[in-house]
Formats: sequence, C-alpha cells, structure tokens
Amino acid sequence: MSSAAEQEAVQEPAGTAVEPGQPSGRAAPVTVRTEVTGTEAAGAVRTEDPNGLRVAAAQMVRPEVTGREAVRAEPRAPVVWPGAPMPLGARFRVGPDGVAGTNFALWAGGAEAVELCLFDEDGNETRCPLTELTHEIWHGFVPGIRAGQRYGYRVHGRWDPWTGARWNAAKLLLDPYARAVDGTFTLPPEVYGHMRDWPDQHVADTVRDDRDSARYVPKGVVVHDDDDWVEDRRPKTPWADSVIYELHVRGFTKLHPDIPPELRGTYAGLAHPAAIDHLTRLGVTAVELLPVHQFAHEDHLLRRGLHNYWGYNSIGYFAPHADYSASGSAGGQVGEFKRMVHALHSAGIEVILDVVYNHTAEAGELGPMLSLRGIDNRGYYRLQHDPRRYADYTGCGNTLHVVQPQVLRLITDSLRYWVTEMGVDGFRFDLAAALARSMHDVDMLSPFLAVIAQDPVLRRVKLIAEPWDVGNGGYQVGAFPPLWTEWNDRYRDAVRDFWRGALPDVRDLGYRLTGSSDLYAWGGRRPYASVNFVTAHDGFTLRDLVSYEHKHNEANGEGNRDGTGDNRAWNCGAEGESDDPEINALRRRQLRNLLTTLLLSTGVPMLVAGDEMGRTQGGNNNAYCQDNEIGWLDWSLLEHPEWRELTELTARVLKLRQTHPVLRRRAFFSGRAQAPDGLRDLAWFTRDGREMTEGDWYAPAATLGLYLSGRDIPGRDARGEPVTDDSFLAVLHAGAEPVAFALPGAPWAAAYELVLDTSREDQAEPPGTVLEGGTELTVPARSVLLLRVTD
Repeated sequence: MSSAAEQEAVQEPAGTAVEPGQPSGRAAPVTVRTEVTGTEAAGAVRTEDPNGLRVAAAQMVRPEVTGREAVRAEPRAPVVWPGAPMPLGARFRVGPDGVAGTNFALWAGGAEAVELCLFDEDGNETRCPLTELTHEIWHGFVPGIRAGQRYGYRVHGRWDPWTGARWNAAKLLLDPYARAVDGTFTLPPEVYGHMRDWPDQHVADTVRDDRDSARYVPKGVVVHDDDDWVEDRRPKTPWADSVIYELHVRGFTKLHPDIPPELRGTYAGLAHPAAIDHLTRLGVTAVELLPVHQFAHEDHLLRRGLHNYWGYNSIGYFAPHADYSASGSAGGQVGEFKRMVHALHSAGIEVILDVVYNHTAEAGELGPMLSLRGIDNRGYYRLQHDPRRYADYTGCGNTLHVVQPQVLRLITDSLRYWVTEMGVDGFRFDLAAALARSMHDVDMLSPFLAVIAQDPVLRRVKLIAEPWDVGNGGYQVGAFPPLWTEWNDRYRDAVRDFWRGALPDVRDLGYRLTGSSDLYAWGGRRPYASVNFVTAHDGFTLRDLVSYEHKHNEANGEGNRDGTGDNRAWNCGAEGESDDPEINALRRRQLRNLLTTLLLSTGVPMLVAGDEMGRTQGGNNNAYCQDNEIGWLDWSLLEHPEWRELTELTARVLKLRQTHPVLRRRAFFSGRAQAPDGLRDLAWFTRDGREMTEGDWYAPAATLGLYLSGRDIPGRDARGEPVTDDSFLAVLHAGAEPVAFALPGAPWAAAYELVLDTSREDQAEPPGTVLEGGTELTVPARSVLLLRVTD
C-alpha cells in the first residue's frame, strides 16, 4: 500500500467492533477492511483503539503529507472570539467594538470538544474550534459571518454505545436551533454513525463509521432576525368561535389552477389570494398546517422511490421546511413563511402548526446520525435500561427525553420562536402523551405541561393535544389539564358508527353531540376542549369513508399492511368507485350527513382540506408517503355540480354556526332552565315527540331529536348583556327508511321553520317550510333536519 493510501486509511472509513459479552462495555480491538470510493484508497486496513478515543484526536489534528502525496491545505480558520452562551443557535448581531458577526452557541453536555464548520459556496469546509464552555454550552463569536452563511457542527467525545455514548466527529451535525436549512437529507451509509453494512447486524450499531458525512447532509443557514411582527394583526379568535381546517401546504396548493405554477406547493402559494379566497368563502377561522418543521425522509421510503409527504419526521425545530419554499433554501424560506402568516391573518385566519416534538428523524439505534444523536445521545433521548436501545413510545424508533432540562428548553424555545418571531397562533402536538411522560408513565403534572402552563407566551396561544401515544397507558383522551384542547377520537368513532348503523344505543352519541361533558366537564374546562372531527389526515378522506370499507394502501409498497384496519366505514353497497347512480346519490347524502353533524355539534369542529369537495385518495388510509395526485387536493372537483354543492352546503352550515351562539356554546349544557319561567337549555326527544327517558338511552335507536334552547345561554357578551338566540330542533335519522317524527309542541315551540334538509341535493336555498308544533313530520331516510323555533 502506498503512503498516500495509508494516509487515506487514517482519515477515511474504519470501524470499531464491540464484544457483547465484555463486562466493561468497552470496544474490543479489531482490524477492519472497508471500501472507499473516488480517489480514495480501496480496501484500507486500520486497527482501532478499543475505546474510540484515538479517532477523535485524529479528526482534530490531521497528519501532514509532503511531496507528491501532499493534500490541499484546508482553508485557514477565521478568528473566533469568546461570544456568549445565550441565546442558543446562530444569531447575527453586532459584537464588540461594533463589529458585525454571528454568535454560535450549542448545548453539548458530555462532549469533549466542538468544532463549528463553515461552508463556502463550493462546499469547502473551514473548521473553527469553539473553546469557550459555559454551563455545558460551547460558544463563540465569529466576526464577519453574516446572513446566508452555511454551517454545521462536529462534536467530539467517547464512542461507547453500550453506555449510550455515540459521539462521532466524522459526522457533520445540524444545529438543533438552525433557523433555516439548506439541502435535502439523503441517507447514504456515510450519514450513519455506525457501520450500517457490518456483517454481524446485531452489533452493527456498536461499530463506529468514520467516513465523513459533510457532503451528504444539509447545513444550517445563518438568518438575519427580522423583528417586524405586529401583534395586533393576529385574529385572536376565541376557542368557542373557532373552526379548524387541517391542510398540507404542498398538497393544498399543488394543483390549484389559479395559483401561478412557480408558487404551487409553497408557503407563497398558500398566501396567494386564490387559496385564501377558498378559506374565507368556506368560513373557517384557522388553518392547521401539517408539519412544516424541517423534516427528513425515512430510508425505507427512499429505497422504494417514495418520500415522507406528511412530514412527521422532524429534524429542525426552528426551520421552515425548505422544500415548501418558492424563495429557495438559503434563508428566504423564513421571510416567505412570515409573509404567508401575515396574509392569512389579514383575512382573519389563524395559523396553527402540527408539531412533532415526541421523536426525531434519527430513529432507533440503527438510524442515521443527523443532529441530536451526535451532539449528546444520552442527553436528548430516552434510553432503555440497556442504553444501547431507545425507549420508543412513538412507534418511530426514539422518544425525546422531555424531562431533561436541555430538551425541555429546546422545545419551549422552539415554540416561543414560532409564536413571537414567526407569528403563529397555536400548536397541535403530535402524540402529546409522549411529551407528558415523566420517567415512564404519563403524568399530567409532568415538567412539560407545568412549563407550558406558566409560560407567559405559550399559555396565551391555542394548544391542542393528540392525547395518546403508542406506549403503555398512553391513551389519555379527556385527561389533559385546563388550557389544553384535545383531538376527540371518541367523537369520530361515535359519529361514524351512528351513520353506518353500528351504534348499539345512542348514549355515547348524546355526549359527543353536546361537547363531551363526560370527558371534559372538570377543572374548569369548557366544551371547546373537544376538537371534534370525523376525518383527519391519518385515515380515510370523508368521501372514501362512504366508498370503502377496507384500506387500499398498495401504492405505499408495504403489502397493504400499513394503516389501520379499524375504519368504521360503510361503502354504501359497493367497494370503491361505482357507476350506480343510486349508490353515488346515497354516498353524497352520507357526506352531507357527516359534515352537517360535525358542524352542528358543540365543541370545535375540524375539517380536513378537500372533504368539503369530495376529495378521494382511492381508499388509501395512510397516504403519508404519497406526494402525488393521491395526496394532493384535486381542485377540478369544483367543476362538477355535485361536489360544488357539497362545498356550498359546508359554507352554509358554517355561516349558521357563526350566526347563532347556541351552536357554539361556551359552557356545557345543564339540562335545567336558566330562569324560573324558562326552558331547559337542552332536551332530547324520541320520534314520537316525547322526551327521552333513561331507558330510551339504552335502547337501539336510529333516530334522535335534539332541542337547543337559545333563550337563556349561560354567560354574557362583551358588554355584560345576556346572550340570547333562536332555539333549534335537530333531527338525526340514520335509518334506511323514512320515519314519522312528531314535533314537540308547547312549551317547546308553537311552530318550526325547516332551515336544513340533507336529503336534498340542492342546498342553494333553505327549504323554508313552516310546521306547527305537534305536527307529524316525515323524516327522509338517512338525513339530518334542522328546524328553527318560531314563536
């Protein structure tokens, strides 16, 4: 082997094998032969230090080579001043003596050394050791470094996976506080901290891979802070008045014909008047964006030619996902996101982010080394009793250890950043139960929930929990404390079951229609603690819910094994698309029933983008990797009268909801009169016109009458005046045949006006029929009727 090849062998791939039986948990000496490419030597041979300490030193001081074997000298490192340990991240500012530059600060608790790595436009790397260490934060101020500078870190320390130590300075790491990220994560072997292709796979994660990953991983970008956010631009919609519209930035705009092609699929596309016009015409008050934190694609998807579309694989908690930017990835994505928020706020629409702080894209012990794992694996992740392994309460390979102060700070700093500097109005927390775990069990007095409750910024924004995770005891619907609202999957299940004829009785449905007091009427919580939904991004679309009973996820490449099998769906007589006019008419009626039930229920309704226009995913109930026509919203549906009419019905019911406070109550129903001469605020009726008894709740029923009194609504308006409204009778009938329903007479009503009938295809004008109390009304099969009391 030539001297040049020997030199490459020192700098390039090598591994450290570990004997599982060693009591010390230290690596055993081993000679490793690995393959390298390009001008590098092939078959380099190297003997490793058992404890992995020699490599760290070798990475910091490269041997000199002279003569014909000389290598190009590395760029001279700039001067690094001490700087400050706070704030974390890369912050451009004016330093000592008025010199402009950037302060870099990285928490790396157990590290032995940290190098700041700066990259020029050609990808050349300059390493700057950070020698200042304050409270486990490595920091330095680099004069002359301005916005647009790309950077990363190399963190030195022990390689000892048996004790959870996984430092590897050969891997360039993304700053957890990076405000922008340039580049796309790919997953070649070089980005793994261990030898991914080690022959003995059961110990592969213990064998260190010393190949340099810099050219394969994205870099952080220094961003110039822009303090132009105006607080009073926020709509600040009260929870009780909120209507949430869950959408995907790319999927919502990708096929919109009135958005310029260069803006489709981007933040700028969502800010376009054509996109905002649809939202305002519908009447929604908030968009809930599927994850927009910088995320990475999983290896198993890349190998199948697919990508993570939904984005629940975060790796940068401060950076807007660069692929959704029309402004490029050199920092322009930050300003573009802010302009999108401004545009939505100007239209009266709040912005809620779906955030994934429960796990990261680094997966389990066989996952890549992208950021936190290489900074301080034990400090950031929950590990099992065997520290080689990760505690996985998320189903994604790892779980952030939120009990650790530095992890809690990362999350809360990120949340405050998105509120104060990016302008967002709230957050929906994916698998929030994982964040509420103390050491193991879910704890509603956990540090995370306690910090949120007292934080002067975060306690003022909308907080939505997905109240479960995949670990033991993880299902926590109804258990989150005041300030929090929750996705209410019990609402979803009850409404689906009622309209497909699968409820044994109507007890559960009664609770769900009226705010789920059985779950939320404690601790000062209100009906709007329940985020009601029938569909979400995860599962069937609304149209697929009435067109399929079984999942059809073949396009995902997982043998249709992925996705839930518990769909609670009814296909109306045929699986999939049908040419039968009667089946299609029934399906459209069921869509109207489901939408109307959702929007008339007490609580906060959540719609999924496209459900109001009959969007389909072809029966795929897990389209997380379908960044294509399966996952995108098809705006051409609005060219078809039947789907345009569904959109108009949605807007009309939302207008009713906005107009009538009795439909968006701020307090739970009591079932009692608010005044001596008044009516009870809530009453239930059977189809023969009598009030329901205890026994009626336990009997099978397909028809339910719900009387909402608007005479004495609890609470007062902003001027301290009593809130009064019209009273309504809603009749829900899930039976296959029409039924007679006797309208309650005095004292409930002298007469009723029919304002909504979901059996009708054309919903352009209200029915307007007036019926006297006591009249027997024929309720069409599978329909919702809404009648307004006229005295």
